[in-house]
Amino acid sequence: MNDQHDHGALGDAEYAEFMELAAEEGFDVEDVEGAIEEAGHGPLPVLAVVGRPNVGKSTLVNRIIGRREAVVEDKPGVTRDRVTYEAEWAGRRFKVVDTGGWEQDVLGIDASVAAQAEYAIEAADACVFVVDSTVGATDTDEAVVKLLRRAGKPVVLCANKVDGPSGEADATALWSLGLGEPYPVSSLHGRGTGDLLDAVLEALPEAPEQRFGNAIGGPRRIALIGRPNVGKSSLLNKVAGEDRVVVNELAGTTRDPVDELIELGGKTWKFVDTAGIRKKVHLQEGADYYASLRTAAAVEKAEVAVVLIDTTDSISVQDQRIITMAVESGRALVIAYNKWDELDEERRYYLEREIETEMQQVAWAPRVNVSAKTGRHMDKLVPAIETALAGWETRVPTGRLNAFLGELVAAHPHPIRGGKQPRILFGTQAGTTSPYAGVRVRARARVSPPRRSGSSAPPHRCGHPAACGTTAGTRSTGRRRSASPKDPPTRPAPGAWTGSDSDTADGKGRMGARRCQRPRRP
Repeated sequence: MNDQHDHGALGDAEYAEFMELAAEEGFDVEDVEGAIEEAGHGPLPVLAVVGRPNVGKSTLVNRIIGRREAVVEDKPGVTRDRVTYEAEWAGRRFKVVDTGGWEQDVLGIDASVAAQAEYAIEAADACVFVVDSTVGATDTDEAVVKLLRRAGKPVVLCANKVDGPSGEADATALWSLGLGEPYPVSSLHGRGTGDLLDAVLEALPEAPEQRFGNAIGGPRRIALIGRPNVGKSSLLNKVAGEDRVVVNELAGTTRDPVDELIELGGKTWKFVDTAGIRKKVHLQEGADYYASLRTAAAVEKAEVAVVLIDTTDSISVQDQRIITMAVESGRALVIAYNKWDELDEERRYYLEREIETEMQQVAWAPRVNVSAKTGRHMDKLVPAIETALAGWETRVPTGRLNAFLGELVAAHPHPIRGGKQPRILFGTQAGTTSPYAGVRVRARARVSPPRRSGSSAPPHRCGHPAACGTTAGTRSTGRRRSASPKDPPTRPAPGAWTGSDSDTADGKGRMGARRCQRPRRP
């Protein structure tokens, strides 16, 4: 006989114990029960926003989700892939899919964008058809209506760009499309979006129930980054086994980060395709500039950064800058050398020499030679990611770290400054996942901290990863005497890092990051 109260994988006794622990930790029992009930819903219903180019689909999506996520610019063809976001209205959650502009009888990249929009219509539970009310129904809009009727999905007609009461008369002309009542909306100002979303909730089905307790945690987030046109989208399509994103020879095809859950190596991963990082991002304008901001945000949210490098070209300064950005963000690092199938013996020889000379600073990072076009060595991508994550989450025991610091000090003693020689008392790893090492010293010390890097390298002799040392904080215990006129002025040496009580955040000897005193280049 089934229990009266089904809590999924948790029985009544386990559920009662869970609630008791929540109460002991100070959580409100009613809030916990509400959160469990909210998490009990399974796959969310999907709403696709479709229409011809430059009618305001991405602006409407930003208005629905309540934040500026989709890249928007006042020109057609900005959105190309189908990008999914989560939204909530009137206590109900659902997914919104932003699509590119659909056009008929097009070729090249426009045909790929239209195919992605058609796939979004087929996979959605309901659709919002966006029409520019200032222009009226066009031949392309009529073609989209036929497409929606063949799909047989519920459709809500949105008459966009109705900024005031004077424009509502133009919206009534859209009754001729035969899709029911057109809702006058201004996605830019938010006018009329409430009535539109009420109609959307009536068209969407209820979310099916899901047993609580089946899924714990979430998939690892893998960000694919690199220069434009190095094969990031092709790699995502290859591991996904379908044409998930638009791929074209044109550099800068991807604009919005695209997430996709992929089963690979017996595990579920969330791969994030990002826009290519260009040179001099601060000089970019419009969609390219905002796409670079979305890429930086995607790297910060990810756990592993897979940097793709085009092996047919020489390793450039921009490649090294991208690797430095991934390292400084504190993510685990994997370097994937793409287009390996196009190399000949001569180019392979010179590429190995470039890697030895140009990539010495990240020699600890796992390396994989792949071909997104043919699928070569895709089975080696997951082991490289797992190796990077293992090093990223490694915690070094304090004793082992201090033994390593002792070897460094014995091999390279600190110079005497101001009549005293700094002494490192101990060091400890303050945290994992973007590891941080804190060092406590005696007297006014100028200590050069270890280089900050991602933690995915093989262990040193001390047993800690080669990249676990990040920007180190120092804490001074020596007393400071008042300055004397006879004392010569002391200045920090070029490249030295200061570490006294006055340099800490609160002036009480707390651990904190030091500021570099290296003089600027002329």
